[in-house]
Order: sequence, then C-alpha cells, then structure tokens
Amino acid sequence: MTARADREGRTDAPVRTDVPSTSEATGPAGTAGRTGVWFIGARGSVATTATAGCAAIAAGLHPPTGMVTETPPFADSGLPALAGLVFGGHDTLDCPLAKRAEALADGGVLPYGLPSAVRAELDAADAEIRPGGPLPGDTRTDQELIAAFAADLTDFAHRHDLARTVVVNVASTEPAPGPDDTRLPASSLYAAAALRAGCSYANFTPSTGLRTPALTDTVASSGLPHAGRDGKTGQTLLRSVLAPMFLQRALAVRAWSGSNLLGGGDGAALADPAAAAAKNAGKERVLADTFGTAPEGEVHIDDVPAMGDWKTAWDHIAFDGFLGSRMILQTIWQGCDSALAAPLVLDLARLLARAHEAGISGPLPELGFYFKDPDGGTSAALAEQYATLLTFAERLRAQA
Repeated sequence: MTARADREGRTDAPVRTDVPSTSEATGPAGTAGRTGVWFIGARGSVATTATAGCAAIAAGLHPPTGMVTETPPFADSGLPALAGLVFGGHDTLDCPLAKRAEALADGGVLPYGLPSAVRAELDAADAEIRPGGPLPGDTRTDQELIAAFAADLTDFAHRHDLARTVVVNVASTEPAPGPDDTRLPASSLYAAAALRAGCSYANFTPSTGLRTPALTDTVASSGLPHAGRDGKTGQTLLRSVLAPMFLQRALAVRAWSGSNLLGGGDGAALADPAAAAAKNAGKERVLADTFGTAPEGEVHIDDVPAMGDWKTAWDHIAFDGFLGSRMILQTIWQGCDSALAAPLVLDLARLLARAHEAGISGPLPELGFYFKDPDGGTSAALAEQYATLLTFAERLRAQA
C-alpha cells in the first residue's frame, strides 16, 4: 500500500489515487474528440515554445523541423493531428503566455512576429492554465493538492470533450527528495494527479515524478502508459552517439569530463547543487550504461543569466588508441534548450496519446530514444533506441 501525507504532512498513512476508468477520466463516452496536452510548467520556455510551435506548424507557417513523428516512418500510425491538440497546464507563475512568447521572440528563441501570428492559440492555452503549487504558505496536504490538480485535469477534459489527455512535466528541475522528507516533491504530486485523472504521463525533467515508492503501487495498477525521465536534448544526446562509437571501435576511454553554461529558468534552478546533482545523474548514466562503469570525470553546470535560454556544453574525452597512443576528442554544443526540447515534447504527447488509445499500458521503453533515464531499457546507444522507436511506430500503424 502506498503512502500519503496526513494533515501534518507525514507519509505514514495510505495514499489513495482512485484511478478512474478512461471514460470517467477523459470525458464523455464515445467522444472521438481531440487530445489534451497538459504541461506542468505551462508558462515556462519549453511549454511556451511547444504551444506556439504547434500552432505555427498546424497553420503552415513553419515546417516541423525536429519533430521525429512528422517524418515518413510515422505516417499512417494513427497519431493525433497537431491541429487537434488542446493545450493547458499548471504553473506557479502568472505571466500571460503571449507575453512570455514575446520575451522568447525578443531573445531569438521564437521567430520574429510569431507570437502575434499565433496570438489566438496562445490566449486559448493561457485560459487553460491553472495555479500550481504548493506555494509558500499553502497549508494543503499532499492528498488535497493531488485532488485539486486532478480536478483541474478532469474539468479540462470534460469542457473540451477530449478523448484523452497527456500530462508532460517541463517545469524547472527540483532537488531530489531527502530520506527524511515527509512530503512528496511537487513533481510527484502532479504525477499522482495525472494518474488519478486517468492521463498518460511523461517527465521531461530530472525531477522525481513517478519515481517515488509512494506511487509504485498506483503506477502499476493504473493501466496507463508512461515514459521516462529527463529529456535527452543536447550534451547527453551527443554522448549517446559518441560513447557507443568508442566502445564499438575498441578505443579505451580514460576520462570524460563536461561543463555546461546556461541561463534562463533552468540555469537558475540548477544553481542549486542538489538540483544540479539530479541533472548530472542522467548525463553520467549514459556513459555507465554504455561502458559498464562511468569513466573518470565530472559534469559541471554554471548559471550564466546573460545567456538566457541558450546554452553551451563542452566535453573533453581522453582515450587510448593502438599501442597506448593517447588521444583527445573535444566537442562544443551550442544550442537553445527550448527549441531542442519543444519538438520532442510534442512527439511524446502524440505517441503517448496514441499508445493510450491503442490500449498499451505501463512503461514504454520504446520511447527511450527521448530520455536520459527511460522507463525501462537503457539510456545508451541512440541508434538502437531509434530502431526500437521505429518498430513501435510499425506496431501503432498495425493497430490503426
């Protein structure tokens, strides 16, 4: 039996998630309606970029660059159309989504003029964003917060006659919970609410989410598809390509060190050493999964507010060649986190919605292509993960 916080916040009492049937959770029976995408961190850079980008692609204003689900292998696999996605979410911020998009355009993340072109879609999504939590001074218990968040989800689904809703966590990284913590972390409250509302779930952050003993039984009994933790967008994406190369060419990696410079909300959050440790664990896991053990070296993260939503990631790889010849490979990755993450988030929402529709439940290691820490499978060997993803697309196509 799982645990929930009582009125004083203790976790020694059983948790109830009361996962309803699909028809109870997602709207009136028989609706062939649209798919909901509910972002945790709905006013953040990633969610704003994904919402604006989806509208732009659906309107034919921009091509779907970076969206794997828009490539030929996914044609006819029954994925929900981009034009049929309805956006909402939770956030603790109250900045209007259109204003947030304008700030991203000023920073070069969104194309100039795009916020104005998709203003109606941004305003519609903004109207569906509900207050998150817990905020300072919030006296509600974990169970009360879960119930409130789940009610927001079910209300969203019923008002829009949604066939199903996918919850995607794209909020700032939170520190891993300590052994003496008596409350569930915020990411786990939202994850529990997703299960209670009958929604499939993906955690694109390194935060705890479903990965807490308090939710183990509920996850197993929910019958809902879920996929991974911590999106693989930049430095780790490159590591998952390079590490298998060294292994397959029998080149001995002696050390692998890295550094990240980034700004924006993620940079500020990762200035907390505990949050940075949660983030770095995923980066190191890719190397450990590939080589069997992590090479010598660490990853450092520095908050540089002036960089905004852009980041620079540097890796230094020391390796041995034939007859002990010592060599070095250095890489520099400069990119925009929001622009890298947004298409992947849209991919995941579509794939999870389709899996839910097809009756596929439980962890989806087939979606490990998108994660540092997949639900099932390993985080290494991007080429192998891509092949597995294509096989999953064929499975969905066969059931379409």
